[in-house]
Amino acid sequence: MAVLRVGYVPEHFSTPLHFAQTHFSLSADLIPFPSGTGHMVSALQAGDIDIAIGLTEGWIAAIAKSSPPDQPADDLSNPNEFKLVGTYVQTPLCWAISTGQERDDITSVEDLKGKRVGVSRIGSGSYIMSFVLADRENWLDPASPDPPFEPHALQTFESLRKGVNDKTADFFMWEYFTSKRYYDSKSLHPIKKVGEIYTPWSSWKIVARNSFVNTTQLNSFLEKVNSGIEYFKQHEDEAVKYISNELDYEEEDAKEWMKIVRFPTDVRGIDKSMVGRTLDVLQKAGVIGKQWTEKIDDHGLLKFIGS
Repeated sequence: MAVLRVGYVPEHFSTPLHFAQTHFSLSADLIPFPSGTGHMVSALQAGDIDIAIGLTEGWIAAIAKSSPPDQPADDLSNPNEFKLVGTYVQTPLCWAISTGQERDDITSVEDLKGKRVGVSRIGSGSYIMSFVLADRENWLDPASPDPPFEPHALQTFESLRKGVNDKTADFFMWEYFTSKRYYDSKSLHPIKKVGEIYTPWSSWKIVARNSFVNTTQLNSFLEKVNSGIEYFKQHEDEAVKYISNELDYEEEDAKEWMKIVRFPTDVRGIDKSMVGRTLDVLQKAGVIGKQWTEKIDDHGLLKFIGS
């Protein structure tokens, strides 16, 4: 049996996955994707990875765009498609809205209307959340074919910070604690926070390519992740040490994050109503077409989920 290839974002949220491998013999090739969920979507569809842990909105948008609403929910015939198979983090994600530290022209969210947004990739979480932000601020124009902000795909977090300083982009959004340390003027490509926005859904989900759905190999992987999460909860000092030493976070930030993040006891399972709520927001924000909220019924939501 081939070793599983698992995509993940090398940030603090990945700590339980690291513990699953180091303490519970998780047999998998853990492949980092620092540019985020959008890159993992491409890798899954190309067959370069088998399973991935990424942002809810990125997965659901990608699944919606890859197949029609009337496709049978149990259709696993396309090996290039994937399904939601687990809930990795139960809490919402706080996206910090940042610009270059010396950008005197931008001091608040109100200054961002019609500006250029830096994103990791088109279709990534950072791209999708720009639509959610525009919706929150009532800047969406349903009659316009253009996005509310001009997107510039800059790939990595470092490139995004550089981009808002050299004015390639005006702002970008990234997870708060990952952004926080770069609000220090002594850091490389320093940034400043002008706002924040929370996802209206639980933040991280596990997906698997269709060929791995309902397999013992997938179930074994999910059980190992459960063990890693339990270890994470019981060994906070070790988690803080790993996050601060290996993942480029300040120790105090790691401790603060651990107070607010919530991982499930069992990652297996997906809340169907969460899928519906996410589709509603993505459609309103213009990320997906209206057919997903006009035509799909309760049973149709199952097409997103690998049982």
